[in-house]
Amino acid sequence: MPLMMEDGINVDDLFGEPSSLGLGLPSASPTKGLSQRLDEMRLLGCSQKVAWSKLGCIAYISPDGQRVNVRHLQCQPSDGKWVLSDDSPLFPVTEAHGGHPLVHLCWNESGSDLAVVDSSGRVSIYSILIALNSIAGLRQAAFDPDDDGSQIVGMMWLNIQRSVHAFYQAAKVNSRWAYSAFRRRPIGPFHPTNKAALLCVTRSGLLRLLYQNPDNKWAEISAELKNTGYSDRLLTHAAITATQGGVLIATNSACQKICLYRVQLIWNAPQPDPTQLTQPLLFPVPSFRFAHCKVEMPNNILRRKPNGGENGEHSLPLANSIYSLTRLEIIPGPLDNPAGTTASPWILGVFSKPLHPASNNSEPQMPPSVIVRWQIETSAPQSLHPKFDEVASRKSSGQSKSIMELRRMEDIYCDKFVVSVDQTEYGNALAVTYDDSSIVFHDPKNMAVFNGVEDTNTVTSLAQAGFHCPPDATGIYTSFSPSCCAAVMLDSDGQIHLRLMEHSYGTSGDSYDENKFSVAIAALTLAFCRGCGSDINADDILMTVLRQLPTDAQTLFVSEVYRALPINCNFTVEQDKLMNHTYIPRCLSIQAALGFKDRYKPRSFASTTPWAILHLRHASLLFACLLQYNKAPQHEPHDPEVLRMVLGNTKWALDFLHYILNELLELADDFESVFSDQEAFTQKVKNTASLPLIILLSSMSRAFLRFICRGLRGVYAGYASYASSPDLIGDARIYYAEICQTLDSSPVRVDVYEKFLAGVDSAVRHAYHGAGFGDAERPGPEKELLVNARIPPVLVTAVATILRQTVPALKPEIDRLAIYLGDYSWLGFGSDRRTELYKRRRDVDVLKKTPLRPILPAGQDGTPNIKPAFPQRRRRCARCCEVSSDMHPARSLLSFRMIGKLGLVRSCLCGGMWTLEGQTPTPTVNQAAVRNPPMMTGLAGPG
Repeated sequence: MPLMMEDGINVDDLFGEPSSLGLGLPSASPTKGLSQRLDEMRLLGCSQKVAWSKLGCIAYISPDGQRVNVRHLQCQPSDGKWVLSDDSPLFPVTEAHGGHPLVHLCWNESGSDLAVVDSSGRVSIYSILIALNSIAGLRQAAFDPDDDGSQIVGMMWLNIQRSVHAFYQAAKVNSRWAYSAFRRRPIGPFHPTNKAALLCVTRSGLLRLLYQNPDNKWAEISAELKNTGYSDRLLTHAAITATQGGVLIATNSACQKICLYRVQLIWNAPQPDPTQLTQPLLFPVPSFRFAHCKVEMPNNILRRKPNGGENGEHSLPLANSIYSLTRLEIIPGPLDNPAGTTASPWILGVFSKPLHPASNNSEPQMPPSVIVRWQIETSAPQSLHPKFDEVASRKSSGQSKSIMELRRMEDIYCDKFVVSVDQTEYGNALAVTYDDSSIVFHDPKNMAVFNGVEDTNTVTSLAQAGFHCPPDATGIYTSFSPSCCAAVMLDSDGQIHLRLMEHSYGTSGDSYDENKFSVAIAALTLAFCRGCGSDINADDILMTVLRQLPTDAQTLFVSEVYRALPINCNFTVEQDKLMNHTYIPRCLSIQAALGFKDRYKPRSFASTTPWAILHLRHASLLFACLLQYNKAPQHEPHDPEVLRMVLGNTKWALDFLHYILNELLELADDFESVFSDQEAFTQKVKNTASLPLIILLSSMSRAFLRFICRGLRGVYAGYASYASSPDLIGDARIYYAEICQTLDSSPVRVDVYEKFLAGVDSAVRHAYHGAGFGDAERPGPEKELLVNARIPPVLVTAVATILRQTVPALKPEIDRLAIYLGDYSWLGFGSDRRTELYKRRRDVDVLKKTPLRPILPAGQDGTPNIKPAFPQRRRRCARCCEVSSDMHPARSLLSFRMIGKLGLVRSCLCGGMWTLEGQTPTPTVNQAAVRNPPMMTGLAGPG
């Protein structure tokens, strides 16, 4: 006899119930730890246990609440794959809080400072100094009282007072994407000296401002929020946001009363006392100015029947009694808007019921979570009748204030528990994460769900362009990457799971939609451009492009980035703009990273060119900084470590010039047989993949070579004036003398190289002029050289001139045998076996250009096999996998200026962030003095 269920009979039909049997059986097992997470969200507004910094550092609290660990995205040197790094514990955090459970993490706007909050409301602050997994304490948690009333329910860092390059959207114009760039002004209030400052709201209704003085010491002011009754003093949640009119604060009390405040932060500069001869060091002192705006009592959470009936408004008081606020946010509106934030902010509250409420079967099924929204509306003050002006008691000085109103908008009923609400992509998307780890992106203007590409002509965010986050990992805490290309989820066991945004890229089954592919590329380009303008780490974008796009699509992405930023690529005339160009190193960095294979194999040819230009740029800036320092009045002796770096880069620059000349000499000999056949010559040039030839033809890299030659001449000439100077003593004198000796022993003089570069420049200009290419047409071929590493047809005649005239003219002035016998394997650009063996045996400091001690002695095949007795501690770049042994902050004025100008405090010359290899150091909390001074702000950001 067949079983009843085999015939597809619906058991619910037997009982006449469309929903369920009502047998009390659980419908599905809830996510592990969900009940505890909902309790955390209900009791305390600040309970974020994982946070992704804009610098790329992921900090999260361990399951026992005693430790903070950090991770980051990194490229593995062994195979070039991008993964999530291993844990690195931050020991200073554990020591600072002395056993108090940690409950909340919050990064500042730039992503360099981390606030850690424990269960007693004590706040400690740390800063990333030289690597993502190395922090130093700035503020001790012991400064704060240890009581439950001091628990933090809301927190916000003050913004940095600097305008940034922003991008509003991408829109199709004549079948090409146009990216709307503008200058975004910061939103106050600001610290007057651009130091760190943190606003906090406590459970007892106290508004605290923790701020850093110019001497790096921390101070604090506090004020009590105005409450309407004693029962309102116990707060559970607070949302804080900065607006043009001041700080908006929304609070929720234990009796479910929502209050809205507008607060102004005033910084008062103290006046010196003229009667005192010695004036003390005076710092600006802040103060609060309050304006109580509005009180809202959201008694009716379910204002309509959850089943969507047409019976209008229906209050369910019994149902409302079990709902509690679990999330409170103020949504300020999109930041990337040329006209500013035109839309007024609105308040979002998430109300959730208990995971297993005691309910009666006769009651309608209630949604697990309800999103309630209020629009903040400001109305003009009401004017009185003119007759009131005649009243004598009316104060003429009285000022009528504008009225703040909260207008409740349409509620959103959720069939799952909401565990996180995050504003992403500069306010252009609102991400709602549910208990089953699904993430839904909404348009913050109207809370419409981004379901895919409805508009293929406009792009405002990744979610709007069709990117989605598949539920391939579980967790109850969520944090998004700087550009929202990825997210990390922390589960109840303390395990981190990485999730990447995905897109069909126009592919659906057997069909293909070119418009959807174009929209996806434009969205990634827009995200990258926004990150460039705001100094945001772009490793999440890089990881997405590498994993999801084929090589030809990656090239299209790079080409779109060059056009979107925009970068002219033609530097045959305005070469000085290269030294301070903001976007060029970021474009070169991501282009070089796309072609990285592993630590020992050469990059793809298209990515080798930008990788070489990044090194040329580093050397150019280094020599320029030293020359500028030598010309200025000296206040301290030369720094030996700086001159050691200059020495290493001098040797590298000379060997790179020799490497270029050696290759050109061989090419001249190789091409001699086809000089008389123009067609054969053109075909041979087309089939030749020569890095030195591309470097010489590109105006960008040729300009850097010219800067290097000028710098080498200046460094050599400067030694004569410092030979007898007391500013050049000890190791500094030795290093400077070795620099001059290296230049003297070179088989080619620097002035010969300058003449050679002038000949190449003349050949390129004549080629452009002969083809009728003016300034408007030259960026095209220059971009072809940079992006695709291909010689455009217009420059074939320039190659002929260089090989037939420019190179032979140099032979009488060079030692060709010495150039031919030179060992250039340590440069790392060759694809031969000798270069690979050198990479396996030795590491070269990417900043100082000095070979480091062998990590492991090599065997016969070049494979390391023995551990060293004394390993050398070093930093490794998370993007290019290069290493540096320099792990100390600046120790002199020269080194301070240099690492600031080169942006090498936390990042490699490629723009990737440093990570410490081996054991993480444990700086003590009193190391506030090593924090970067104000002039370093923004100089060491990621690429």
